[in-house]
Amino acid sequence: MAMLGLRGKSLVALLLVCVLALIPAVLVAWQGISAVRDHFGLAYARNTTLLNRQKLLTPILRELALSQRLADSTVTRDWLRDSANPEKRERFFREAEGYRHDFRDHSYFVIDGGPDYYFNDGNVADAQRGRYRLSRSEPKDAWFFEGLRDPAPYAIQVDVNSHTGLAKVWFNVQVRDGDDRLGLVGTGLDLTTFLRDFVGGAEAGLTPVIVDEAGAIQVHADPDLIAYKSMSPEEAARRSIFGQLPREADRAALRAAMEQASARPGETFDLRVDYQGEPRLLVLSYLPELRWHLMTIVDFNVAHIVDMRWLEPALIALALLLALLLLGFGYAVDRLVLQPLRRLQQTAQAISAGRYDAVLPAGGRDEIGELSRSFGVMADKVRTHTEELESRVAERTRALEEANRRMAAAHKAVEDSIDYASLIQRAILPNRQMVQSLGEHHFVLWHPRDVVGGDFYVFRADGENCLLGVVDCAGHGVPGALMTMLARAAIDHAINEAGVHDPAAILAATDTAMRGMLRDAELPRALATNMDAGLAYVDRAAGRLRFSGAKMSLYAGDGRSIEEIKGGRRALGEKRPGDYFNTEVDLAGRTFYLLSDGILDQAGGEHGYGFGNRRLLELLASIADLPLALQADALHRALSEYQGGRPQRDDITVLSFRFV
Repeated sequence: MAMLGLRGKSLVALLLVCVLALIPAVLVAWQGISAVRDHFGLAYARNTTLLNRQKLLTPILRELALSQRLADSTVTRDWLRDSANPEKRERFFREAEGYRHDFRDHSYFVIDGGPDYYFNDGNVADAQRGRYRLSRSEPKDAWFFEGLRDPAPYAIQVDVNSHTGLAKVWFNVQVRDGDDRLGLVGTGLDLTTFLRDFVGGAEAGLTPVIVDEAGAIQVHADPDLIAYKSMSPEEAARRSIFGQLPREADRAALRAAMEQASARPGETFDLRVDYQGEPRLLVLSYLPELRWHLMTIVDFNVAHIVDMRWLEPALIALALLLALLLLGFGYAVDRLVLQPLRRLQQTAQAISAGRYDAVLPAGGRDEIGELSRSFGVMADKVRTHTEELESRVAERTRALEEANRRMAAAHKAVEDSIDYASLIQRAILPNRQMVQSLGEHHFVLWHPRDVVGGDFYVFRADGENCLLGVVDCAGHGVPGALMTMLARAAIDHAINEAGVHDPAAILAATDTAMRGMLRDAELPRALATNMDAGLAYVDRAAGRLRFSGAKMSLYAGDGRSIEEIKGGRRALGEKRPGDYFNTEVDLAGRTFYLLSDGILDQAGGEHGYGFGNRRLLELLASIADLPLALQADALHRALSEYQGGRPQRDDITVLSFRFV
């Protein structure tokens, strides 16, 4: 709007008024269209479901009826009661051959009491020879033994025969002799052909699905969602209709609808669900003959329920009417308002360039004329005020230059003080002592966020042994650096009092010393004086390390994994004193790391998350076998790459050591 002229703003205002008037009308019209679409869409989905019901029942019931006739045949029962009799076997397979020609897939199977599995699809050299023998101990054969125990006389299921590799819709019919169950016979429909015939002709936006009474998907346009009988329970659960509904409320509503449909077969039931994360209409009907639920899932965004071709001409006519209205309004604004204002604008530009003698156009008796006369009075005042302001600006400029010189001098004094403080802080760090005593057995990364920081590290030699540690004081910059001075004095006092051999006693004595130093200080409530610390005493002769931490862990890597050795849960100087304890571990074959939480909290990566404990453990595990100098470079490089261009959040300190 800032780049538009008065004409453009007027047209935009008129356009906004028209749009605001059209929005309620469009919303009401769209709601009406949506209601009509939903009404007809529901009716269409119900009719489609009932049509698919008949479309499904016709081939299924035919194959089921033929399978039941074969199972009820006297010849079948005679042979299965005496499966070793060659004459009865011969009669059965002659009769089964006639059924094979009648079955749609031209195949049949039979399982006798052996139990031996026979299958013939016309390509078998010897139909009377069993393909394989089923075993109760084989999970892939469990379907047969479960089918014999099923109280229902038949079962229809989608599965892949693990022995033949055939994926079919199988009709498993029990052969009964009174209460005895002699075996199973039946046929199968090729799954690819069945899916093409049933699902292939579905309208856009309509997805027909068949599930069993437990919700396992038996037929779907996506073969990867079909739950085969031989699958594991976990995989079958993922391929159930309930596995496609992310919300528990939708799953509960679908179970209730399936129970209603089972109680009233032949009727349709509908509900709205989030199917695979998208809103859908689901219509279902129960087929008691097959013990299947037939469902139709409707996507109104894809299904063409209501003809919307009339909408485009209506929108074009509305756009043309709005364009004509805008053109007429723009012409009127130009004649009545813009031309007088343009002349006044030219005069104003001349005055703004310093030509105060410019002649103003004669004004009329309307508001623009009043504006022109008022503008003339304003021009006289501007000329007078400009002369006065120029003299004041020159005076203020001289004052600002003097103030800038003073600020530069003060800033340099502050920077010099901070640099001097940095030299003092670095001087208390035991770099030279650690190099002389430990040499290549250690490395230190010390990166304060500012020139000075709140982290420091500790080293105290004890003959061949030594005490090492890292301390992270609350805060950073100058306040954190001042805390390090107090903390260093407290730790030195604690070491002199407790000795170097007992890290837990040193931490407890440091906590007591800090509390004594700050007891009488009147500190603001928001000022934090606590600090995290970790101390490790290395006994090289015994090959052992004794560690104690105050809200700081020790990490140990053996080249295969990283172990985190936790310290006490409370930092030093917290409101309530903490309990600090020693933990002893072996030195041999391990690289140890003590670090402040600055590395864990450093933001970076694509989303600006903290470096984190998991990423740190993976990094330490990957470099633990390297020489310590290379580990320092790798750690510094990984942190820099993760940080990218983001600023450092906190002071970062890493102390690592290894004694072979």
